[in-house]
Amino acid sequence: MKLDRYLLIAFVAVGLVLPLFGDTFFLMKVYCFALFACAFNLLVGYAGLLAFGHAAFFGAASYVSAFALKSWGWPMEVAIIASVISSAALGLVFGAIAIRRTGIYFAMITLALSQIIYFMAVQLPFTQGEDGIHGVPRPPLLGFINVSSDEQLYYFVLAVFVFGFLAIYRIVHSPFGHTMRSIRDNETRAISLGYDTQHYKLGVFVLSAAIAGLAGGTKAAVVQLASLTDVHFQMSGEVILMVIVGGVGTLWGPVIGAALIVAMHDYLASIGEWMIVIQGLLFLAVVQFFRRGIMGELLALLSRIGLRKGTDKNEATTGETLA
Repeated sequence: MKLDRYLLIAFVAVGLVLPLFGDTFFLMKVYCFALFACAFNLLVGYAGLLAFGHAAFFGAASYVSAFALKSWGWPMEVAIIASVISSAALGLVFGAIAIRRTGIYFAMITLALSQIIYFMAVQLPFTQGEDGIHGVPRPPLLGFINVSSDEQLYYFVLAVFVFGFLAIYRIVHSPFGHTMRSIRDNETRAISLGYDTQHYKLGVFVLSAAIAGLAGGTKAAVVQLASLTDVHFQMSGEVILMVIVGGVGTLWGPVIGAALIVAMHDYLASIGEWMIVIQGLLFLAVVQFFRRGIMGELLALLSRIGLRKGTDKNEATTGETLA
């Protein structure tokens, strides 16, 4: 836990000065997708619920935020809050249906439900079909803080990421989080101890959906666009890749994985379809040689050399199981 706190302090310190050296637009995209990956990791890494349709929450929030900003002229913070509430409500409905099954059946139900959202995004008039909602404005925060440029918006996006990350940190280390891990490891025993496992699963599903919505709503303001890409099943596949590459069940693994995948999309776009081939090779390399993911292997190394006392069982085993 102390290591995670030190890493967060270092992350914020570096993040505050990065605009002096880096591309703020790229960094903001990394923060949005990193938060999305962390939200998915909360579900798969700490609850053991592998979903194939998490793009539904990310994309739906993106559309809600974009429409509220462009068509209704809502303040940015209100539009993002609305996107979080809508994703949480969608997660409540989807979760109530999906948690009735486990394993591959749970995963396929989430994929089917996600496709419903995708086809709604294609057909509904306010989503503007294949064109998407473009030209999303950036109204002043709280009515007076100008965020029209990338440099001005950057610190707000950084704050949103830190807020979401701290929320996940608190959930993971709360009694609720410990109960979720016990359900993940041995649900039968948790039931015998008197826990209503279905309620806990639904709870973590809704929390994960809400945080994914926070990422999606913020992303719409950053990119100034909500499109079908946000709700496509390929987005669900990419967030799975981010988490596995970074390290399933580790707090910082999804951040590393998201940074790598977003960097590949931005800086290898010129090579076309070969970028997908490189992603596939990266995935194969992680599965074969880094079964815990990049962060998981690093934590295991620190534990072996005595710099970190003990490795969380969750960090040591979850990545290997899914890989």
